[in-house]
Amino acid sequence: MRKPGYRGFGGRGGGRASFVETPPEWRGTTVQVCGLWPFGAGSGTPMVGVPLGRELTTGAAMCCDPISWFQRGNLIHNPSVLVLGKPGLGKSTLIRRMVVGLTGYGVFPMVLGDLKPDYVDLIRTMGGQVIKLGRGLGSLNVLDPGATASVAARLPERARTKLAAEAHGRRLNMVAALVTILRGGPIADTERTILNAALRVLDERHPGVPVLPDLIKVIDEGPERLRAVTLSRGNEDRYRTAVDPLHASLLGILDGPMGETFAHQTTTAIELDNPGGVCIDISGIDDADAELQAAVLLACWSDGFGAVEAAHALADEGMAPQRHFFVVLDELWRVLRSGRGLVDRVDALTRLNRQRGLGQAMITHTMADMLALADPADQLKAKGFAERAGMVICGGLPQAEMSMMNEVVRMSSAEQRMIVDWSTPASWDPTLNQDNEPPGRGKFLVKVGGRPGIPFKVELTSVETSVNDTNKRWSHSTTRTSPSTT
Repeated sequence: MRKPGYRGFGGRGGGRASFVETPPEWRGTTVQVCGLWPFGAGSGTPMVGVPLGRELTTGAAMCCDPISWFQRGNLIHNPSVLVLGKPGLGKSTLIRRMVVGLTGYGVFPMVLGDLKPDYVDLIRTMGGQVIKLGRGLGSLNVLDPGATASVAARLPERARTKLAAEAHGRRLNMVAALVTILRGGPIADTERTILNAALRVLDERHPGVPVLPDLIKVIDEGPERLRAVTLSRGNEDRYRTAVDPLHASLLGILDGPMGETFAHQTTTAIELDNPGGVCIDISGIDDADAELQAAVLLACWSDGFGAVEAAHALADEGMAPQRHFFVVLDELWRVLRSGRGLVDRVDALTRLNRQRGLGQAMITHTMADMLALADPADQLKAKGFAERAGMVICGGLPQAEMSMMNEVVRMSSAEQRMIVDWSTPASWDPTLNQDNEPPGRGKFLVKVGGRPGIPFKVELTSVETSVNDTNKRWSHSTTRTSPSTT
């Protein structure tokens, strides 16, 4: 007896189908679809993490975020994600969806330096804290221990001593970083020793929270403990020769290109008790103020990680529940190029995030952004960010990127073609007299090592639409001009 083929019976009257449509698929629990067993088909997309959208080939729900895949799913070895894609294809929208979902899981989101800004509306809508910094907008005192001081008073002596030592080291490194950015070169070892001694003297003399002018005053007065580390041996001229370059640089931080951003007490402290997270908005700093932008970014990170250390100190002593944090580093290319020291700070963060209970998202346009740094050593460090990321999520990318991408995650030829196709510009619709939506908007490919990638499209709810408009300067314009036809 003749049997039908895959497409049915061929020949006259056979009814052979020239095209077999993919049947629709649904996902359900064993209770909901128990009557279909064993005819249900399992899906290859994980159901662990924040719901992002639907898988492009099967329509199955796609759940993904670096913390859930690391902590609950054991799918990745590091709670971090690197997002790559051309501008305007939805990279920030993808991460904002992760922020919303992780906040619902109890994770504290931290945007420690929103450059555009892309996250202010979201954090404010969730009831979180928005802090504005910039010229005339607010101040950040790099000598303020922040949450560390109040937490230390509640800890046993051993834990209090450890936390105080960490706070001292963080303040020392922050002041040294500011001097490095101002000078455009590294600080000398002798100057770091002077700063260390001056900070200890300042803590003994100043009962409250000191500011940079107080530190300058200590160096200017030159107490005996400070003179001892300069080897001045009672000679005033030798002491001044040792401290004057550092003294001048500290004055430059207050009155030079960085303005008075670091001259006063912190305007608004980070509140870790606010479940909606925190966003530090530094979009008020012009891109031309590269030194100030770099300095404020470093200061924001120092202040934010100090608050994280304080929260972990309470948890370690059983005085508070263990908390996890999701740090967003958007526009990574601008961060890396803002000034010296920032590459090293990101490098340290990507290596220690597991120990600090941090998940992180790094967002940039292309791999070429990371290799465009002036220092070859910084280029290698930046490339390591991608190699250490637990997962890489790619939006539309040009063909030239594929060779560099394959050095980080292996991609099949089909995956490469798909990503390159997503980078195609939008076509013009003469009927509506406007561009169509770009073919790759909202479409991404999740890659974990050499595993096959999972393509998906982000789907937003109506509530999320209002906080995902990153083109407000254009979409809210009152006048629109049509393109010239000449």
